[in-house]
Amino acid sequence: MKSSMLDDTDRALIHALQIDARAPFSRIGAVLGVSTQTVARRYQRLRAESGLRVVGLPDPDRTGLTQWLVRLSAQPATARTLARSLARRPDTSWVKLTSGGTEIVTIAHTPSHEQSAMLLHDIPRTASVTSVSAHFILHTYLGGPTAWRGRVAALTEEQQEALRPPESAADETPLTAADHALIAALRHDGRASIADLAAAAGPAPATAARRLADLRARGALFFDVEISAALYGVTTQAFLWMAVAPADLDEVATTLATHEEFAVVVATTGPTNLAAQALCPDPAALHHYLTHRLGALRAIHTVHTAPVLEIVKAVGPLTA
Repeated sequence: MKSSMLDDTDRALIHALQIDARAPFSRIGAVLGVSTQTVARRYQRLRAESGLRVVGLPDPDRTGLTQWLVRLSAQPATARTLARSLARRPDTSWVKLTSGGTEIVTIAHTPSHEQSAMLLHDIPRTASVTSVSAHFILHTYLGGPTAWRGRVAALTEEQQEALRPPESAADETPLTAADHALIAALRHDGRASIADLAAAAGPAPATAARRLADLRARGALFFDVEISAALYGVTTQAFLWMAVAPADLDEVATTLATHEEFAVVVATTGPTNLAAQALCPDPAALHHYLTHRLGALRAIHTVHTAPVLEIVKAVGPLTA
């Protein structure tokens, strides 16, 4: 399989994993109308050749985490090295080089009881950093459990309904250390077996299975699928930093969250209070979007566009 193309079965499999990341291959095959062996073979090939990875992630609002969108400007000669250093940290995700390779954008995660991310204390010690701005994420309109629409357009409504996991009652007791260990293991492999999860997190397999079901039921845990947007024909990605009057912010952000060009839309603190990530087929498509659709929203006072040059780290931890 070449990295430049996904066929219909590949797209359907990825969409299925986005709906239920831990669905057995037999159930996915039945819904897609292909054999279990075909699903397993496609999954392994996508993992080996196209970087597919399923990851389990904590929902910040339900697991006591806050998120900071951090922008760092660095000297060109050191920016990539600094980005890789940030990517190795367990408290970062989505480390990207933007703006000609002189700016790094990342999300830092920190426990809610801490005033700021440890990352913010460590950065000033790096001489190559020329500026830092940290934007507290106040609300997520698109992103997190809600996937980019370009990745979830392969299945019919009937197929999607057949794949959705059944709802179950949730235990609202506080999360335990074993629960956090379980989530940490799932960040490395969202499809890890119950036996492997039990070995990593400590409880017996039956307890691990029960806690996993509860974490999903209460919304403390969700799953995402990592795979390059380039496989969907995206050649141009950009961050948009927008300033919107507070009275118009909710309406504008809700509207942007319906636009198929966006994978992320979040409200933040700072002089630009709305941030978004755009995925477009080419620069011309991004220009058309900015000048026509986005430009039509008069409540947006300013827009700063920063092209993404390299994704150093996606949502899951780096692998060896």
